[in-house]
Amino acid sequence: MFVADEVEEATEEDFDELLRVWEASVRATHHFLTEDDIQFFKPLVRNEALPAVVLRCVRGDDGLPVGFLGVSGTKIEMLFVRPDCRGRGVGRRLLEHALRRMGATELDVNEQNRQAVGFYTRMGLRVVGRSEVDGMGKPFPLLHMRFAG
Repeated sequence: MFVADEVEEATEEDFDELLRVWEASVRATHHFLTEDDIQFFKPLVRNEALPAVVLRCVRGDDGLPVGFLGVSGTKIEMLFVRPDCRGRGVGRRLLEHALRRMGATELDVNEQNRQAVGFYTRMGLRVVGRSEVDGMGKPFPLLHMRFAG
C-alpha cells in the first residue's frame, strides 16, 4: 500500500475510518486493556474525543486515513497508526506536523504502552510528570511528556 507523504485535514466524514484506525492500533499496542475497556472507550472516542480536537491524517492510496492525530491547544490528545502501516514514517510525519505546524509541545501517553513511550522519547519528548490514573480515572498510569527541542 502506498502511503502519502502529506499530512492533511481529517473531517467529520472521516470519523468512522478514524475509529477503525484507533481500534486496530489500540488492539495492537494497548495490551493492558481488556475487551470491556475497548468497548467502553470506543463510543467516547467516536462521539466525544474526535469532535473535540483539530484532526490531521495521513492517507493511503485508497484515500482512507492510515494514521491520525488530534491536537487541542498545545497538547497532542491522540496519535494512532494502523498496525500494517507502522514503521513507514506515518507516526513521525504526524508528530512532526503537530510540533512544527500546529504549535503542539506536550502529550500524555499510557505508561504501559512501552512502544509509544519509546517512540516519543526518540522523537525528542521527555517525561515531565506522571499520573496514577488516566483522564477517566481508570487505573492506567499516564506519563506527561513535553517536547525538549
